[in-house]
Amino acid sequence: MLFVSDVHGAFEKLTDVARTGEQLIILGDLVNLLDYRTGEGIVADVMGIAFAREAAMRRGTGDFSSMREQWREAVGSNAEEVLHLIDEKYLEQYQAAHQALSGSRGYATFGNVDRPDMMRTHLPSGWKFVDGEVVEIEGLRVGFVGGGVTTPLRAAGEVSEEEMAAKLDALGPVDVLCSHLPPAVRPLHIDVVTGRAERASQPILAYLRRYRPRWHFFGDVHQPQASQWRVGSTICRNVGYFRATGRGIRFEP
Repeated sequence: MLFVSDVHGAFEKLTDVARTGEQLIILGDLVNLLDYRTGEGIVADVMGIAFAREAAMRRGTGDFSSMREQWREAVGSNAEEVLHLIDEKYLEQYQAAHQALSGSRGYATFGNVDRPDMMRTHLPSGWKFVDGEVVEIEGLRVGFVGGGVTTPLRAAGEVSEEEMAAKLDALGPVDVLCSHLPPAVRPLHIDVVTGRAERASQPILAYLRRYRPRWHFFGDVHQPQASQWRVGSTICRNVGYFRATGRGIRFEP
């Protein structure tokens, strides 16, 4: 099976991977809301590239209050119209994802920039949206928990620690844990390009220590200090950043 995460709008590359005919597993962030390297994405399409690059800079430093003020100043009284345009761009990207994945098969969960309901609706035949559940894949019990950590942005793809812990508890023991977020192990969530500690999950780390799955696959952190780590007996592996690499990570247990 092939693991993919953080597609962020790289649908031509995703089409190439889908055409291999292998079982695919997507661990979130299908859409490209804002590429922090270039400013490209839905924000730039709606608000312009200069606005997007400024927002990316502020987001890179974790200055959410400044981002909200930038938004209020730029949007003014046109908030409803701008939100409608953003909705349309999300829809276009999920339609492009549908086309890229058509004819293939797999499982997908959501990341922090995804809209779970829209993502679920636009997966093609042969695909299953999974979150907070266990499925059997090639003889293995594989558990899925989607979503990113909460921020002041309150995005649809964000999940509180309490919600994440509840989803994990519902899984029980599995052979493979799949999530968008990494566990709260510092080398796995330090981004060596931004120099920042990115988002990570304490509930996932607690789950790994309690249930000890054989493998844990995730994404979210684009340039991690370490792409693989052990938590006890569990091998943890970051399978992203697909937008930059265009490669799936092959898993052969």
